[in-house]
Amino acid sequence: MKMLLIDAGNSRIKWAMVEGGMGLQQNVLENTHATALSMAFLELPPPDRILVSNVAGEKMAQLLSAVCAAWPCPIEFIVAQVRQCGVRNLYEHPAQLGSDRWAALIAAWHQERASCLVVNCGTATTVDALSAEGEFLGGLILPGVDMMQSSLAAGAAQLVQAEGVWREFPRNTADAIFSGSMQATIGAIRLQFEALTIRGDVRCLLSGGAAAKVQLHLKLPSVRVDNLVLRGLQIIAQENLS
Repeated sequence: MKMLLIDAGNSRIKWAMVEGGMGLQQNVLENTHATALSMAFLELPPPDRILVSNVAGEKMAQLLSAVCAAWPCPIEFIVAQVRQCGVRNLYEHPAQLGSDRWAALIAAWHQERASCLVVNCGTATTVDALSAEGEFLGGLILPGVDMMQSSLAAGAAQLVQAEGVWREFPRNTADAIFSGSMQATIGAIRLQFEALTIRGDVRCLLSGGAAAKVQLHLKLPSVRVDNLVLRGLQIIAQENLS
């Protein structure tokens, strides 16, 4: 069975075609070029199932539905459940948890089967906690590193956005903005890691476009895992088949 898995995030659309657990094709497109999806999908073999995590809004959902309409199988937009694939959702209103976070948590649980902090460093940074029993305990959402920098430049007339580098004690504005954004992100991750560590050993998984920059300065035992959302979608699809 060929499955098309689509992760429509705030900035980028990622997709993968898999069959029998093996990846056939994978690609990514900026949301600003989303109209090019129809051309990109022409290169794909017809899928038997289409699973989508979409956090990019209703217009994106309509676009994806239109692009996939040429194939006979229906498009399946996943939503967070109370319990799925071994993960229990303790959100106050489970369905309000973002589908991307839910899929990433499922992928993390199936990889680690242990308490872990699941961090996605994208347009927003999410820091989600899984217990040793597979319970999603809760998590943080904060602006991503790039969003913090651009919001400062947009909201403060004298803080012109420029490329900065990491400094413990920055001596120019560009470095101060970059280092401040990184410190805020790293501080949030470390505090959640410490809070979860009280319960026992913790593993930290990092994904997303800014994961490499964050990991460089995090100073915590952590592992980079690319495409957690797509992995989670595949696990969800496989469970539905059983």
